[in-house]
Amino acid sequence: MKLTPTTILAALVLIGAGGFMAGRLSSSGPASMTGNGPTETKSARFSSTGSSSEARGSVKKSSVDRSDRSRQGSSEDKLARLESIVRGENPMDRNRALLAYIDQLGPGDFEEAVAHFRSLGITEDRMGEYSLLLTAWAQVDPTSALAFAKKNTRNAFAQDTILTTWATTDPDAAIRWAQANYEGDGANPYLPGIIRGLSATDPAKASGLLASMPRSVERGQGLDYLLPHLLQQGVDATKSWIDSINDDSLKNGAMMRTARDFAETDPAGTAAWLMANPGEATQRRMDDVYGVWASKDSQAALSSFTTLPAGNERSNALRGLVSAAAVDDPKQAVSLMDRFPADVTDRVVQNAIWHSFGSDPATAATQIARISDQQDRENMYRRTLDYWMDQDPGSAQAWIQTHPIPESVQSHLTRRAADRQSGNR
Repeated sequence: MKLTPTTILAALVLIGAGGFMAGRLSSSGPASMTGNGPTETKSARFSSTGSSSEARGSVKKSSVDRSDRSRQGSSEDKLARLESIVRGENPMDRNRALLAYIDQLGPGDFEEAVAHFRSLGITEDRMGEYSLLLTAWAQVDPTSALAFAKKNTRNAFAQDTILTTWATTDPDAAIRWAQANYEGDGANPYLPGIIRGLSATDPAKASGLLASMPRSVERGQGLDYLLPHLLQQGVDATKSWIDSINDDSLKNGAMMRTARDFAETDPAGTAAWLMANPGEATQRRMDDVYGVWASKDSQAALSSFTTLPAGNERSNALRGLVSAAAVDDPKQAVSLMDRFPADVTDRVVQNAIWHSFGSDPATAATQIARISDQQDRENMYRRTLDYWMDQDPGSAQAWIQTHPIPESVQSHLTRRAADRQSGNR
């Protein structure tokens, strides 16, 4: 079968160009197996849309369609050749050889080839090759490929790969199959792969499918697949798409996934966008936006912060400012908390400590008493002082002797000291 460049792009979108070319394959036997089949990896939150020029070059050299090829060699010979390819040392040669091998397969050869490939063990380095096999199978017989995936795989990688490929060539047929093969009240698990396939060619249709899904992990996956293609249209277009969403949870999910990236180029506009759309995303991303802003222009970020109304959004923004300051100057982070005490929450203090105890443990440890929740306060004492004792026990011990700490923390430190002396860390 001749794999077209578009088909190869569909395969590579699933695993990223880096994963496709990375690593060498061991020749010492199968990788670990879990449950009913090999362990497969999860797709990345934002997948690469890159492609392999080597793969495209190899494809272009092949001008003979699968249906016109004579089937060469016995089944055993073909499987032996596949194993030899998979165990090759050079990833470039391995990928060229695999494309040539796929070109020789007939529609009825794929199930055996994929099953044999899986029996060799699917490692992180083999996911690209696995994706190419599944993509080629989906191009000639997607229903058989999906039947195999349903029977033999435990997570969504294989089915998503197949459905993504099918959706790029016949999306209506893929959607009909997904609707006919799922019964239940929750989200249809077959739709994310279809959304992925549609995202580049028909984002409006992909958006419609996404909006039809209830709040779920599957809808989150579909959103992750669609957003990179929307972002290619620009920040303003993406914001407009997000603003048009009627489902609050979907809208907040999209805002949470994009706000920090938007802040890299327009922190002021992103902060205003979040404030104009109060909700979960605003609660969870104000600190990120102000943290990014402060790392670029601390005075502008601080000036904006002072204009915010009192409340959670302002405290969250302060958390971002404090975190950014603590990375470079822990004492400046403390100064910010002292300057705006009404906006300081336990999370603000915790962030200041987390970002500063590696460089200035004394300053960090002194701030722990500001945490109002007793359990959180004691846990932070343990983590900070344990780290300090490991790095500089003399200074840590001197600080402990001159500062009040909870009795439970003191008992913990005494036990740790005994363990150190006995060599049982």
